Amino acid sequence: MMTQPAPFAEIWRGAFLESVHYGHAVICDAGGDIVEAWGDPEKVILPRSSSKMIQGLPLITSGAADKAGLTTEQLALACASHEAAAIHTDRVGVWLNTLGLDETAFRCGPQEPRDTDARSALIRAHETPCKIHNNCSGKHTGFLTLNQHLGGDADYIDPAHPVQRACLEAFERTTRETSPGFGIDGCSAPNYACTLHGMARAMAHFAAAPDGSAEARLHQAMRLHPELVAGEGRACTELMRAMNGKVAVKTGAEGFFIAILPEQKLGIALKAACGTTRAAECAIAALLVKLGVLDANHPATLKRMNAPIANWGGVVTGTLKPATSLL
Repeated sequence: MMTQPAPFAEIWRGAFLESVHYGHAVICDAGGDIVEAWGDPEKVILPRSSSKMIQGLPLITSGAADKAGLTTEQLALACASHEAAAIHTDRVGVWLNTLGLDETAFRCGPQEPRDTDARSALIRAHETPCKIHNNCSGKHTGFLTLNQHLGGDADYIDPAHPVQRACLEAFERTTRETSPGFGIDGCSAPNYACTLHGMARAMAHFAAAPDGSAEARLHQAMRLHPELVAGEGRACTELMRAMNGKVAVKTGAEGFFIAILPEQKLGIALKAACGTTRAAECAIAALLVKLGVLDANHPATLKRMNAPIANWGGVVTGTLKPATSLL
């Protein structure tokens, strides 16, 4: 088995191969065994936002979600890396209010919205972004909901805090690994490390989980509300829609991506070695096409796989293609 990263995506300019992205990918079955792998399955990685549904598990298993009467929309937001469109920030604001809290309770920082309309509205109003605009504000509202239930102190992102201890327990249980440690994520919460195989194993665990389980409730919420998980024009939202909500996908920073395939009881985890989003999006699309759940000719697929590259004059100058080894 290879230990070096495998070719993921190729950039062609005319007849010339101009660039190659490399990475690691694993497909796991319900038993946690590797179905197929590229690169190094035992590579230790930080799954970043691709692990948000794992961090959402204690919200349900603790009883906090049901006690708070959380909807499927709120569960989807707990797993989201949203772009701070009104559909995201309005819902996070309402959820915070039901907790009797406001954005000052968040331990994430303010972030400029990725949504063009929201960003333009702030500029026109001469306002600055707030913490609700942070792409992780749904996850943090989930943390706050769990924290109220557990009676923890305000510093819910401290690795020693009951909220984060519960997240680590869920992470090690689903990956079936002892995490070697953590990095601090973009939203200031700890992000635990595991092997790529461990992350694919966790996603297969989600895929095989029975209806009514915490895992099933979270991936069902994601598949039911793809627009809340990311936003218009984003890969997670467009690919889930393209698969008619049958598969949950989730990006993570630095070229990470996962997929949960409940009908096949398979999990995918991949990491672009260069940390590039376009490489990760191309690779996940290729693997979903390979597994027969994504139409190779769907517009959402063609934006990321065999995608034309145009210059500022609108002239198509090249193509982004998946490496043949992925197909």
